[in-house]
Amino acid sequence: MNISAHIYGIYKKFVAPEDVYPYSIDEVFLNAGPYLSLYKMTPKEFANAIMDKIMEETGITATAGIGTNMFLAKVALDITAKHVPDHIGVLDEDTFIATVQKHRPITDIWGIGRGTAQRLERFGVYDLEGITHIPEATMYRTFGKNAEILIDHAYGREPCTLADVQNYQSKTRSLSNSQVLFKDYSHSGARLILKEMVDSLTNELVGQAMYTNHVSLYIRYSNDVIAPTGGSKKLEQHTNSYKDISEMMLKIYDSTTNKGYSIRQIGISYGDLVYEHCEQLSFFKDDVKAQKEQHLLHAVSVLKDRFGKNSVLRGMSLQEDATAMIRNTLVGGHSGG
Repeated sequence: MNISAHIYGIYKKFVAPEDVYPYSIDEVFLNAGPYLSLYKMTPKEFANAIMDKIMEETGITATAGIGTNMFLAKVALDITAKHVPDHIGVLDEDTFIATVQKHRPITDIWGIGRGTAQRLERFGVYDLEGITHIPEATMYRTFGKNAEILIDHAYGREPCTLADVQNYQSKTRSLSNSQVLFKDYSHSGARLILKEMVDSLTNELVGQAMYTNHVSLYIRYSNDVIAPTGGSKKLEQHTNSYKDISEMMLKIYDSTTNKGYSIRQIGISYGDLVYEHCEQLSFFKDDVKAQKEQHLLHAVSVLKDRFGKNSVLRGMSLQEDATAMIRNTLVGGHSGG
């Protein structure tokens, strides 16, 4: 992770921070367009300069994808770059249609998992070209709003820019946390990680003096062998109780997660947030217990702020498969040591 942070620093020597978007621990999107005239380089020369610097400072052979949009850049990285000696894939819409549109398996394409592929197979479609022959009405009926993305990508189009991603703000107030796990987890192991994540995000909720009444869960399986699962539920009232939120989140998890497959990513979010003074009290809730939990949650939040996130942990975070202690030592996804 220290190497990832070092490489990220190299990117910032070539472009401004607002033109770097970290996608994962070892992949980023760079908006190179504004810098080509500055450096008097072609896109490929610019990529080579960065790759040479990474090799010089870390000894790592980097790979690059160059595209006229974010989707094409990612596909160029994932597919095209693997088949050229300089490890730099280059795609525009024309070369994409000529070289990638018929690529199989379709699951090699960014954003298409096994679940999507299986639904496409019902129409006898096994590559992106096949999508272009499915009537749009059928696509929207089968995939809902995601149909637009699939149709655009089948032609190599992507209207979303790096600036759009960087400037995106949710229309509703929410908190979220997503983890790509260090390894594949079983159903029971991932359940423990989920509880830790709920604890962490609930502490954040308390620290901001906010309450939620809507929780959501996203589960992605290892190698995308099946479509992601999850769901969302509304609570009876706004709360920042770990007990209330974790019970609801575990209900969603236990009722929707497929126990037969390993899990690689967990995402949770709290929506419809309100500040403390907006909370609606329930006549059915034990006010004494609720007040006691509130005092405890606030005390824990203060201790964590003052002495660090690992200063107070739940017992579950001491179990073998727990990740909270490790995650709490990371800064922006990288080791802080």
